[in-house]
Amino acid sequence: MLATLARVAALRRTGLLSRRGGGRGLWTGRPQSDTDNMKPLEGVRILDLTRVLAGPFATMNLGDLGAEVIKVERPGAGDDTRTWGPPFVGTESTYFLSVNRNKKSIAVNIKDPKGVKIIKELAAVCDVFVENYVPGKLSAMGLGYEDIDVIAPHIVYCSITGYGQTGPLSQRAGYDAVASAVSGLMHITGPEVACLTHVAANYLIGQEEARRWGTAHGSIVPYQAFKTKDGYLVVGAGNNQQFATVCKILNLPELIDDSKYRTNHLRVQNRKELIKILSARFEEEMTSKWLHLFEGSGVPYGPINNMKNVFAEPQVLHNGLVVEMKHPTVGKISVPGPAVRYSEFKMSEAGPPPLLGQHTTHILKEVLRYHDRAITELFSAGVVTQHEVE
Repeated sequence: MLATLARVAALRRTGLLSRRGGGRGLWTGRPQSDTDNMKPLEGVRILDLTRVLAGPFATMNLGDLGAEVIKVERPGAGDDTRTWGPPFVGTESTYFLSVNRNKKSIAVNIKDPKGVKIIKELAAVCDVFVENYVPGKLSAMGLGYEDIDVIAPHIVYCSITGYGQTGPLSQRAGYDAVASAVSGLMHITGPEVACLTHVAANYLIGQEEARRWGTAHGSIVPYQAFKTKDGYLVVGAGNNQQFATVCKILNLPELIDDSKYRTNHLRVQNRKELIKILSARFEEEMTSKWLHLFEGSGVPYGPINNMKNVFAEPQVLHNGLVVEMKHPTVGKISVPGPAVRYSEFKMSEAGPPPLLGQHTTHILKEVLRYHDRAITELFSAGVVTQHEVE
């Protein structure tokens, strides 16, 4: 989808493409930037009806790439995560702040026909419509795919659901922990999270039921976290050469040619005995000592960091993975930044997560070209609300 949106953005900048639709004040393209740091989605407009995590995280990434994101929220309450805490910064939930930068907020009651009309008019002047409601809920309000397609046939309509649009579980809400449980992920990891692809294939191909390995791997040994004198170190030896390197670093060269550990297959068979030997050795030294010894070895390794150490990692600092912003009510805040980097542009200063309805008047007036009288009537009727920034 990103490639498609990038092409749309390029066409808009050249003036070869404009939005279709019946809304007032149709957007017909923005002037081309005279800088070399043009964001790939600059000129693309996103109508964001998502809440909580999956949808807001997706649209935040689009905003990071230059798209204009219009976040639709419930008057009075807003996104559910505005109340998720502690921790809070002032009155703002850090959960909400973490996934809603680079967005504008409009507070609209979509259960009111006048609110539905506003959403449809916004859809007509947007390129993408993103929602994460239970299937059928928006259709009941007149905002389903079929409804939006009539007034905005150009739009990309993205629906994020827990179980899909159809089927026996389609009406259930879905959170990540539930998905981990239902998919079998928690069966093999407990509270940990891991990729289930090879585990699923093991069952489908070989009818081998999954086991719970914690940080370890069912098919590779050694591949897990080892306790050190002061913490933990994760080491993964994916081939015989890497295993030999691990043995040399641990000063256990006798294991390299031991008939019980010569191949990965044998190491898996003799997992318990081998891990006991390796674990005893790892516990003899501090984590920093092992990090020094493994440096440049070619073996995948890394410490289990707490948050303080995560953000002190040289690679995290080098990649600029922390974004600082000035929030209108709580001042300076820092959140994790986008993990993806592009060759042709650098991430510029991010816009702070919006207050609930902070941009309601701006969007109605500048995007939909509503007159002041019409806006006042909507406020009086409670169809929309605005959070004034002092």
